[in-house]
Amino acid sequence: MNLPTVVAIPPEVMARQVGEETVILHLGSGNYFGLDPVGARVWQLLTEGKTPSEICDGLLSEYEVERAEVERDVARLFQELVDQGLVTVR
Repeated sequence: MNLPTVVAIPPEVMARQVGEETVILHLGSGNYFGLDPVGARVWQLLTEGKTPSEICDGLLSEYEVERAEVERDVARLFQELVDQGLVTVR
């Protein structure tokens, strides 16, 4: 699974922080998805306009983990969000 170059949040998707979790909702389909604290950090960086590569850089500076593992986990998260219609990727 490769890290996408660009990830975009469709206008019909909204997110809210609920405790330590972030809940994402697609207003059209009703699909929702919960993110743990690390996933919530990925989402926050995405909403700040960071690219997937920049998101991985940020996570590497915050957590002790190998780059290959971060890229794999971030790519997997984005694929799950694509499957739910909560982001688009290129």
